[in-house]
This record gives sequence, C-alpha cells and structure tokens, in this order.
Amino acid sequence: MKLVIATKNRGKARELGEMLKGLEVEVLSLADFPSVALPPEDGDTFTENALIKARAVFEATGLPSLADDSGLVVDALDGRPGIYSARYAGRNATDEDNYRKLLGELEGVPLGKRAARFVCALAYKDKVREEVFEGELCGRIAARPRGENGFGYDPVFEVERLGRTAAELSPGEKNAISHRAEALRRFKTWFAEVSRG
Repeated sequence: MKLVIATKNRGKARELGEMLKGLEVEVLSLADFPSVALPPEDGDTFTENALIKARAVFEATGLPSLADDSGLVVDALDGRPGIYSARYAGRNATDEDNYRKLLGELEGVPLGKRAARFVCALAYKDKVREEVFEGELCGRIAARPRGENGFGYDPVFEVERLGRTAAELSPGEKNAISHRAEALRRFKTWFAEVSRG
C-alpha cells in the first residue's frame, strides 16, 4: 500500500518516514507529486489544519494520506506561536528567524517561567476512514540556541528531564520521545489493527 505524507518539508518527511518503518506501506511525499499544492492552513487548531491537508492530498492523489500539523505552544506567550509556528517571523522566515523572534519575546522571562510544549496532530484520510492522532512533548525554552540536529525550534526547545535541547539529541533519541513520535505510535497501533481487519 502507498501512503502519501502531506508535506513539502523535507525534514518533516524524512522524520515521519523513519518513524513509519515497520508498517507495510510505501511512503511517498509531495516531492513525488510536484503538481500537488497544499491548500492554505486556515484552521483555528492543529487538528483542523492537519485534516485540511490530509483531505486535500487524498483528493489530489487518490492515495491514503497522512498529514501532520504541529507547532510550539509557549505558556508565557499565551500559547504563541501555536498554529503560526512555521511562519512566526513572517511568511518566508527561516527556522532561525522564527526562534530568534521567540527568544526576543521571552527576553527577561526567567527559565522557570518558560514552560513550552511541542504539539502534533496527525490526520489520516483514505476512501473510508478519517482519523486524528495527537501527541505532545513538554519542556521549556532555553536561554540561547544549542545543538546542530533537528529543525524548526529544536535548538531552543529544552527537554528538561534530559537537560538538552531537541537539537542536541540524536535523530534516534528525538524520534523516541517527540510529539510526532507519540502521535505516530498511536497511528501505527491503530493502523496495524485496521490492517488486520
């Protein structure tokens, strides 16, 4: 069975592809469908945006699709950047632009009040089913970026129990604990049950 990951983000596609190993699926991404454009993510929640993408990619390709919408929720910023995480510093912002803006907004906020969490909503769509799986990873925003791995806000998101940022973790370590990994585990359990029929 073919499964299309509804993203053009290469980092996200690679990460999801790695975590889907073990399922009897051939993982494709929108790189395999250059003419397919994602619709505007104009939902009010991660779940709504994930469903918008999953439905659009299923309609465009006719193949089961899996769409993730995820982002960073920071308590001291009333939940920002939230669903705007990818474009927090502007539509064409780089990952560094986004996390630098975040650090600027948190300047003067002590580490003890920098609680944050990565949230993931993962939507699956095929001819007969539509399901959403959620996951989160709790931590805090570090005082400065650290680490070379990962993408997005990973350099400034500290996993407190490990004392390291997500960008200081190996891909394997991150994939074992991330918000996306938690949502994927729920999806894989459900998918395996459904596949057995």
